[in-house]
Amino acid sequence: MEAYRELPLEGTQGPQATPGAWASVKRLLRWVREHWLLPILALAALVRFYDLTAAAIWGDEGSSLLMSQFSLGGIWLHAAYDVHPPLYFMLLHGWVELFGDGIFSIRSFSALPGIATVWLGVWLMDLLATRRAALLAGLLLALLPTAVRYSQEVRMYSLLGLWLIGATIALVYWIRYPRRTRYLVAYVLLMTAAFYTHYFTALCVLCHWLYLGVIRLQPGYRLRHIQRPGWWLANVAIVLLYLPWVPSLIDLVQHMDQLKANGDVGWEAPVTFGSLPSMIWSFLIQDDGENLPTLIFSTLPLALLALMWVALARDRSVIRGSALVVIYTVVPLLVVFGVSFVSPVFIERYLTAYALGLPMIAALAIDRLYSGARVLAMTVLVLFAGVELVGLNNNATVDSNDQFNVMVNYVNQHFVAGDRIVTSDMLWYLSYVYYNRTDAKPLLYTPPLSGGASSRPSAYGFGTLVTPDIYLDSLGTLPKGTGRVWLIGTVGVPDEFAPLPAGWRSVGQTQAGGANARLFVMY
Repeated sequence: MEAYRELPLEGTQGPQATPGAWASVKRLLRWVREHWLLPILALAALVRFYDLTAAAIWGDEGSSLLMSQFSLGGIWLHAAYDVHPPLYFMLLHGWVELFGDGIFSIRSFSALPGIATVWLGVWLMDLLATRRAALLAGLLLALLPTAVRYSQEVRMYSLLGLWLIGATIALVYWIRYPRRTRYLVAYVLLMTAAFYTHYFTALCVLCHWLYLGVIRLQPGYRLRHIQRPGWWLANVAIVLLYLPWVPSLIDLVQHMDQLKANGDVGWEAPVTFGSLPSMIWSFLIQDDGENLPTLIFSTLPLALLALMWVALARDRSVIRGSALVVIYTVVPLLVVFGVSFVSPVFIERYLTAYALGLPMIAALAIDRLYSGARVLAMTVLVLFAGVELVGLNNNATVDSNDQFNVMVNYVNQHFVAGDRIVTSDMLWYLSYVYYNRTDAKPLLYTPPLSGGASSRPSAYGFGTLVTPDIYLDSLGTLPKGTGRVWLIGTVGVPDEFAPLPAGWRSVGQTQAGGANARLFVMY
């Protein structure tokens, strides 16, 4: 059989799998009629919108909002000095223009792609396996704690998952119908959008190439898609579309030392061999699991390996869809883990888009166990969903009375015209400006370092978001105004502003969300 002929997939029959946009639309309508897709999406929406506004905006979210306030041209310029590409900030800019910058609005911009990604995951599983596997994947994706968490933050991680799963669907369609170039066009556009959203998109490219290599070398039916000119041209097109951003990327790499000095990169703790299972625990229960007994700590990663083996060993499809999902999930995790022994970048949110494969692997394994071991299959389903529910509960434990905005609101209410506000840290500053309702411009305290060098951030990283007039090198240079100063610092770190100028007297303080506001009168 020729490699380019249309391929029946597991759970489908060739004549029913008519290609074309209208066939896809009819398929989706059939899902709705069967009354199982909508409840899954409703569940995904429920857990993502639940307590959406409970947690205060934190520093990274504040940086997103500051970046989005620039014009589109300004975003392109300033993102070139930031650690992330510009597309998310440009889209957030338009969203804020339409719906405002209220906390529900701006976080909805992440929640909605998160819900849509659950739908795409169902779609992908329906292509690769059976309708039952698709249903199971949808349920487990809806509850995936790491996906829920980052669908509730004003950052690009939820959007990245949408692009990458969408691109993977387009790849599968092209494998089935290699003469249909529109699937490669969709792939190019989705992968380009992903590259303009986050640099870790490169890991997905690696996964897709590895997968095409696997199905090319598999014994028996070998698929030669990796050799087709269309595939190579598609990748060339992605590179060409990304070329306008390449000079900015090169410049950013050249100034990596400044980013490290500012604390924008390189802040992650060094990895150990226990970091890998800890990351898996974090994906599923939002806790690194390091306080668990060793036996329990190792059980979850080993159980996932067993599920991968079941999914792969019982895959009888021509295109080995299980291999695609396993590669998509495992390879980025291992690559970033290995790289982190040199330069730590093993950060949960950077890998959340790839953690979407964990529920899909579980769904494939449960589906394939069900035909011969139903009790075992249902046990795996209950245990996996139970672990996810633990993670959702950990996500939901937000004390709205102990959030950063509570402290800022206190300052807003007790502020007197002419008061000064000084923050001790860039992350506090980025959060503070979102909640500030006074006419004072918050300042960032940047005292000289012990060697006399300036502690001001460079123009790279968060430093690109602010103007030099927010920096305050010495508390003694503050104009008196009303004679009152609010110092915003970290609870339990009393020396952030030490030594205070002579004659300053504390007259009150409040704290919430790990920060405190101390009011001083200058004499």
